[in-house]
Order: sequence, then structure tokens, then C-alpha cells
Amino acid sequence: MKKRNLFLGVAIISLAFTSCKDEKVTAAEKSVDTYVVYVDSIGNIESTEAKAHWQAIDDSYQIRVVEAELALENLKEKEKAQERIDASKAKYEALRMQIEADMQAEAMANSKQLLRNALFGEGKIGEDMNFGWVNKDNILVVYDQFINTAVDNKDSYSREDWDEIKLMYEALDSRKNTVENEGLTSADNRKIAGLKIKFGPVYTLKRMSSKTEEMQEAKE
Repeated sequence: MKKRNLFLGVAIISLAFTSCKDEKVTAAEKSVDTYVVYVDSIGNIESTEAKAHWQAIDDSYQIRVVEAELALENLKEKEKAQERIDASKAKYEALRMQIEADMQAEAMANSKQLLRNALFGEGKIGEDMNFGWVNKDNILVVYDQFINTAVDNKDSYSREDWDEIKLMYEALDSRKNTVENEGLTSADNRKIAGLKIKFGPVYTLKRMSSKTEEMQEAKE
């Protein structure tokens, strides 16, 4: 009777151990599957939506990839599971690089537009750099706002900002050449020349110093 109870006890313990082990394997497989499916689902998210919620997506990814890698210890076919994880890692990395590159490009575009708005007025100048709205009657006001805004904010501009300011300044000067033939008064022309004299040294000095600072930061 005692032997029978002993064998029965051993059998129950063995069964419980096997059951526990099976549960760990099942949970581990589920972790790997969940990770792979999650990465696949990110690729199906519309780009605008993904960029808007990228931090939350990445946070969730980091949790799932850790869970999947920890799950390897409880799997028999570790190599196959590792291959699946590595493939999903590569897929995610490609997605991440694309999303972050798009976000960076959009941030730069937004930064440029904010700069244009400050220098010329809200929505006056866009990516097309169209100065067709500048004429003999408003060009002095346009130069005045552009140059005084740039001078007043000279210490806050980055090297990229000064490069953009240079492009816009040259485009405005090009438009001035056209406007001069459309009846720009001598008085307005002289005032514009005075503004340009004010702007020249500031532009040269600050753009040069911003480049120097950028180079120094790169070395550090």
C-alpha cells in the first residue's frame, strides 16, 4: 500500500512537472509569436498614423522584443525561434529608419516654414520660393521686415537657418531686379540699399560664427 502511494505520488509530481514545463514552452512560443506579429502589424500602419504615435509604438516594441528573447530559454528549437526574432528585428530596424528619416525631414521642413513665416509673414513664402506677390509698392516693407527680423534674431539662428536665409535673401534680390523695371521709386531703392548695408555685416559674421560653432561641436 505504501509502495503504491509512493509511486502515485511520484507520478503526480512528474505529471505536474511536465505540465508546468509544457506551460512554459507554450508561453515562450506565444511570446515569440506575439513579437513577430507585432512587427508585421507595424508595417501595415498608415505612415501618418505611425509617425504620430511612434514613441508609443517603439516603447511597445522594446517590451515585446525583450520578452521574445527571454522566451528562448524555454524553447526546444531555439535556433528557429532565434531566426524568426532576428528577421523581425531586421524588418523593424528598416521601418524605424524610414519613419525616423521621414519625421526628421518633416521637422526640418516645418522649421524652415516657421523661419519663412517670421521673415515674410504667415504663408507668404512656401517651398516654391515664389516672390511674385512682391511688387514696387510693397517691396520696401518686405525688405524691412526681412532684414530687421533677421538682425533682431541673429543670435538664435543655426547654420542651417543662415543657409536658408541666404537663399531667401538672394531670391528677394532677384525679385528686386524685376521690380526695379516696374517703377520702383528712387527713394524706396535708396532705403532698400540702406537696409542691405545693415544686413550684410551681420549675415557674414553670424553665418561664419555658426559654422565655426558647428565644427567645434562636431569635434567634441
